[in-house]
Amino acid sequence: MSTRIRTTARLVLVLLLALGPLAATGPAYADTARSGEPDVSLSRQEAGAGASVTVRGKGWRPKTLLTLLVCGQNAIGGTNACANDEGRAVTTGKDGTFRKRIPVTEPPKPCPCVVRATTVTGAHASADAALKVAGHPVKPLPRDETGGRLTVLAARLDGDSGILNWFGAPEQRKLVLTVGNLGSERAKDPVFEVGTSHGVFAPKWERQQWRGTVAPGKKERIELPVELASGARGEYTVAAKHGEKVLTEQPWDVGRPWGVTLFWVLVFVVVPAAVFRLGMVAVDRVRPRQRTGAAPSPKASSGAKARAALAAFRQVGQNGSEGRHVKPRPGRTRMPDPAPEAPPPPDHGLPWFTPDTQPSVPKQEGPSG
Repeated sequence: MSTRIRTTARLVLVLLLALGPLAATGPAYADTARSGEPDVSLSRQEAGAGASVTVRGKGWRPKTLLTLLVCGQNAIGGTNACANDEGRAVTTGKDGTFRKRIPVTEPPKPCPCVVRATTVTGAHASADAALKVAGHPVKPLPRDETGGRLTVLAARLDGDSGILNWFGAPEQRKLVLTVGNLGSERAKDPVFEVGTSHGVFAPKWERQQWRGTVAPGKKERIELPVELASGARGEYTVAAKHGEKVLTEQPWDVGRPWGVTLFWVLVFVVVPAAVFRLGMVAVDRVRPRQRTGAAPSPKASSGAKARAALAAFRQVGQNGSEGRHVKPRPGRTRMPDPAPEAPPPPDHGLPWFTPDTQPSVPKQEGPSG
């Protein structure tokens, strides 16, 4: 029996010696998170601006996009207290862990500073790890004068789109919250942060202060205006938080501004057709027109006279050959009846003479008798 006890003790000692180096690696990657909650840890707790630290996380949802930011004032002011330009993005693995190296920069607010990891997609989740930025000023945290402990009992988006939104005007809604005070102090003029996010992008937070007081154990109706950029469309998410607590997230499906599409259709279809029509009218006015009843050209007039004289000469010759004789009355000369106008002969356009110089027709003599 004593032999078995000694063998067991030796095995326990060997295991302790084997696990000793892993436990002595320091608090850099100590597991301080409770089971099921996201957590982040840093490779070192202090670094100067320009250096870099390695951030490790676990307990996050698999395949989730996160943002890593260095923030001042323990990030109580939201992203306004963070160095957003030097932030980094990382996606968690299948086991909910990640590892990312980020640069250390001085945040816009004084320390105490933290490295904050926040989800970009899906349900909101965040975790902080303390970081001392060497050379950055340190000031006490601002005092929370609002007091109370607010929670949202009901939330909805009020409002509807109008004709101007159909043509691309900014969409506007009201985030209506029914807030209850679960604390023992009054919440006077509480400050909320309202953010809108589109797709995988992080929300842009805007601070809004509600004027009023929520007594302990009471509830109040609070309205916070929300506005999107001009021409926004697609699926948005509106979130509101008080302090570090996200109170609510409401989906917002924004339709396509079909009026803008109709406008561009008119520009590219109707306007070119109108320009083409105006051009045709201008061409029709500039084009020379053939005047009706205009005097014939001198050449055409002389040709017509020559043909008429030739036809009359032939008619007179035919009347003389038939023996017709018209005795003129004394003191009066009878003019021959005008011959019917015969169709003009075809003009072959001989080059060596004109209609005025056509050869004369010999006079026909009557039958001898």
